[in-house]
Amino acid sequence: MDLRHLRYFVAVAEERHFGRAAERLHMAQPPLSQQIRQLEAELGVELLQRTTRRVDLTEAGRAYLQRARAILADVDEAAHHARRVAAGTVGHLTIGCVGSATYSLLPTLSRRLSEELPGVDFSFRGEMLAPDQAEALRTGAIDVALLRPPVADLSLTVRTLRRDRLVVAVPVHHPLARRKRLRAADLAGADLIVHSADRRSVMYEIVLGLLRDAGVEPRIRHEVGETSTLVTLVAGGLGVAVVPEPVTALALDGVAYLPLAGADARVELAVAHRADRSEPHLARTVAIIQATF
Repeated sequence: MDLRHLRYFVAVAEERHFGRAAERLHMAQPPLSQQIRQLEAELGVELLQRTTRRVDLTEAGRAYLQRARAILADVDEAAHHARRVAAGTVGHLTIGCVGSATYSLLPTLSRRLSEELPGVDFSFRGEMLAPDQAEALRTGAIDVALLRPPVADLSLTVRTLRRDRLVVAVPVHHPLARRKRLRAADLAGADLIVHSADRRSVMYEIVLGLLRDAGVEPRIRHEVGETSTLVTLVAGGLGVAVVPEPVTALALDGVAYLPLAGADARVELAVAHRADRSEPHLARTVAIIQATF
């Protein structure tokens, strides 16, 4: 038995006539009749009662028709699903986001993905530092990462999306808040709030590198793991912080954002995934991320 026998039987059962069923199937009537006979012989039951005027279903035929329709529907759905998988329009992906992307870029990205890939189930993890994202990619806890390079892991594919300017978040009543823009040297003597060195934050290394190059001895007062906490401490007047410009979307009362001068006052944003991952829906998601940012 094959699916062809089921389709033939369903056509005859629904048309109640071999001639009309043959026409519907685009075949001659004698071969159709022969195929139905073969099906009944294989099953060992009579499915149809034949008369000169019409064809009726036996009790066994009615039961078989119900199951045959369900089987054919499942087969058609499986084929449809396979085509959607191949096209990258179904699946599940978890996207990890660095803190600055969580506030300013994630709303735009989530809308774009839901519009272009409505059949893919997306979940998001925000406020992730780059080392944590790299580890989560390796273990499969996340599938795609929006992170700040560098990433040394050769098992990951990393593509730069853009270079964001750095700004200085300062309390609105801080003396530096009266400036229109700042240089790294202007942060000499200021209390600094930075991302945690213990968690190998990329921003920690970038900020300290900028200050060292400017001859500034950093005065670190607080180290935090999340960008939202960092800006909250700035709003509380506990210090100043150097952050990527997208963080300005986190508009808290009591915080002013000032541009940081210098051609090197930028930080890259990249999209990353495991190099051994090649699922169509992942490739389409990465392409949409690249087109968005």
